[in-house]
Amino acid sequence: MYQPPHFVETRPEILHGLIRAHPLGLLISVGPEGPVADAVPFLLDPDFAPTGRLRAHVARANMHWRILAERPDAPVLVVFQGPEAYISPSLYETKRETGKVVPTWNYALVQVEGVATVHEGRDWIGEQIDDLTTLHETGRDAPWAVTDAPEAYVEAQKRGIVGVEIRITRISGKWKVSQNRSAADRAGVADGLAAPGDDQDKHHMASLVAAFGAKESG
Repeated sequence: MYQPPHFVETRPEILHGLIRAHPLGLLISVGPEGPVADAVPFLLDPDFAPTGRLRAHVARANMHWRILAERPDAPVLVVFQGPEAYISPSLYETKRETGKVVPTWNYALVQVEGVATVHEGRDWIGEQIDDLTTLHETGRDAPWAVTDAPEAYVEAQKRGIVGVEIRITRISGKWKVSQNRSAADRAGVADGLAAPGDDQDKHHMASLVAAFGAKESG
């Protein structure tokens, strides 16, 4: 992806944090008829040797897994999209000073490159769905567990899915959060996006603009 130097993010804890907070990734590969993309919830195992891995599953009826199985050494790409927000020129102090500003869009995202392996074994799939369920049910007042459903029903569901493991070869991040603007412009963006009544993504972006602005000036 296009990476101006001031938007590059390389810290593993920041990159992994976005994946965990926004685990629905866009899995992209190339099949015989061209690019194929599917939104899939992923689990991140950063300590899996040598460079970490992603785990997921797709419906057996989804032909994407067959593309992966038929090209086991072909690279794949997974894109994780974090907070994003339209930035109006009216939020910039520079608008009042010179008027020389235009709209833009702020966002944070992570791209993971890797090599995919398809898994059809019941044990691998069982562990994956148990881990995924536990992760997202933990903290709920009445967490649901896979064992809450009838065993025969769960086994039938397992037969209808295929596991996908992606061994990570490269991970990169882009945090476009107004680092290229002046301190006054960044303050205006952060204040404007934090306005009461705005959506959660805007509030998250306001926090990123404030935090990364402090990093740039620190």
